Amino acid sequence: MVKQKGKKYPFEVRLRAFRIWQKLGVNPWAKANKKDGKNKPGDFYKGAFDSIPFLNDDAKRTFVHLLLRPGYMIRDYIKGDHEKYLAPLTALIIFYAFFALVSSVLQPVQHDKLSSLDPSETSISLGGGSIEVRPGHDSTAVDRITKNTASIVQRGYIYLHLDQNPEAVQTQAQASLAALEGALRSQGIPLFISDFLILWLAMVMTLRRRKISMSACAAASAYVLCQFSFFMLFAVLISWGKSASISVSLMLLLLVVDYRQWLNIPWKQSLKLTIVTGIYYALLYLAVILAISALVLIVAYFK
Repeated sequence: MVKQKGKKYPFEVRLRAFRIWQKLGVNPWAKANKKDGKNKPGDFYKGAFDSIPFLNDDAKRTFVHLLLRPGYMIRDYIKGDHEKYLAPLTALIIFYAFFALVSSVLQPVQHDKLSSLDPSETSISLGGGSIEVRPGHDSTAVDRITKNTASIVQRGYIYLHLDQNPEAVQTQAQASLAALEGALRSQGIPLFISDFLILWLAMVMTLRRRKISMSACAAASAYVLCQFSFFMLFAVLISWGKSASISVSLMLLLLVVDYRQWLNIPWKQSLKLTIVTGIYYALLYLAVILAISALVLIVAYFK
């Protein structure tokens, strides 16, 4: 279907054309390129931005397709359509680096000081959330286990964010780790790389019965995190730097849409896979924090 000049199509026709583009990645109204040998105004700057990651055609196409047809784009890339899009890990690093750049300009750097857990405290902060510790009148075994577990989780979180908590740096090894974290975080890399690895494993565990390969899950998880970075960027722009986070419900909704389009399954099955993926992700994330916390405690014990 070729759009005729000056002709307006009804909304139903436009919606159908959009759905065709979503599923196939082809614009039904696209005009054929005619090479008549004549110079056009666009030829003056054609290719000028190809070397700029944020502005070249592949980046713009990847951005648009991940916003409007994310699951179908993941499907197309996994099936071998690699020429039109940025590679998954490349896209993740580039788009999150752009988000980090904009965020650093609009949002002032805030170092939240996490105090050590005190028996009298009722909660501890971990990033944007908190773990409630509700001691009873008597110090029971359950209270002690709850406090110790919360303390271990908090220590693990701080160890992963030493560059943001300079007051927690006490040794030369911790200072070196903080410098490394700061250097990497300034490039917009470590946050989504760690999330990428955990989400990748969560997808592999969720989709193992569907015989989805590990490489396909890796590509999908990277592109999903690219979507998250887009909406985090929108949150920064809309709030003018006051917030850079998006709700968990929005993340789950995006993953539901991705699964439905990518795997061509009903909404109910897509929601089920999303919930399972979220559970695996939470368990893996907690396991990583506990493992790091245990390693820190072991090193500190033998010093």
